[in-house]
Amino acid sequence: MEETGQDLELLLRRIIREECGLSAVTPADKWIGGDLVLRPGRDGLQEKTIPIETFFNKVVMVRNRLRTLEQQVNASDLCASTKAKLQGYITGCYGSLTSFNVLFADEDDRFKGAGS
Repeated sequence: MEETGQDLELLLRRIIREECGLSAVTPADKWIGGDLVLRPGRDGLQEKTIPIETFFNKVVMVRNRLRTLEQQVNASDLCASTKAKLQGYITGCYGSLTSFNVLFADEDDRFKGAGS
């Protein structure tokens, strides 16, 4: 009985994550354990090093929030022209973030702009 309850809990958690756009995402293998180094263009300034997993998680959070925003816009009572305008901005944001697609292991997790 306990196993069935755990299975149900896992199923419910998965459904909630998927509905909220919070599905588990993995970075491409080549980035695991790596660092992102931000090096200033001027001498005498300190560079900043960030674990790629930390940066990747922040990119995924932006993606999840954009998906949530998109769902909220589509479900809103806004007029069609306003929805279309906001959807265009959201699509533009996705397009601007396609540079980070190299970080994702699964192609389905990547950003897609208007041209995709």
